[in-house]
Amino acid sequence: MKMAPPAGTRRRTVRRALAPLVDFLLPCACIACGSRIAGGGLVCAPCRGRLRAPPAPRCARCDYPAGTGDRPGRPCLECLEWPEALSLARAAVALRPPADVLVHGLKYEGWRELAPMMAELMERRLATLLADLEEHVVTYVPTSAAHRRRRGYDQAELLARALAGRTGLTFAHLLERRRQKRTQVSLHPQQRMANVRDAFSLRSGVDRLHGGGNVLLVDDVLTTGATARAAAETLARAGVGRVALVTFARALPR
Repeated sequence: MKMAPPAGTRRRTVRRALAPLVDFLLPCACIACGSRIAGGGLVCAPCRGRLRAPPAPRCARCDYPAGTGDRPGRPCLECLEWPEALSLARAAVALRPPADVLVHGLKYEGWRELAPMMAELMERRLATLLADLEEHVVTYVPTSAAHRRRRGYDQAELLARALAGRTGLTFAHLLERRRQKRTQVSLHPQQRMANVRDAFSLRSGVDRLHGGGNVLLVDDVLTTGATARAAAETLARAGVGRVALVTFARALPR
């Protein structure tokens, strides 16, 4: 007697058969521009094409655009005061449309499904450096406990986990945010520094990081660098040898 296929197999067959009809009746829309995406997806091809890296030439250390040209032998003013431990920063894209919409969607609107795509672009930006990052542990700049409860997740953690999965590097929870007086969004550079001073500590249960190990620190956006500096200084005090920062986006002057 012929056996009926398992219920799970039947459901998958039905879903595949109905997929074209569902796509027609309930088409997927691009998160960035709202246009219909045939075949599904979160971001349409034209919007993906508008995601561009910060313009060259860029500072070899902090990746900030160098304006009219390089300044051989002269420090970049953007990273001149960075702690020695924060040795490198890279951003996948400039924080310009549609990147700003994607950052907002991941951070405030619950679109956690964006994290893998954003991590893919971050991995591409790091492609020429991956050999130098082999011994790095991937961690992230944690948000406050209140923000995590409100959103149900930490957007930087989602990016860090996705990036670790793509690169094969080890992921670890290393930092926790002890406090944050207020959001960084509306603050001037000096206010940002004061707002995150002593904001981070080693995560509960993490011992001091002996041996000068290196860390790849992940965040969604790099603006003035105040938050990354504070996190890097905490890691350095814990024994980390070198901190490389990678973000999805980099805020730039218009």
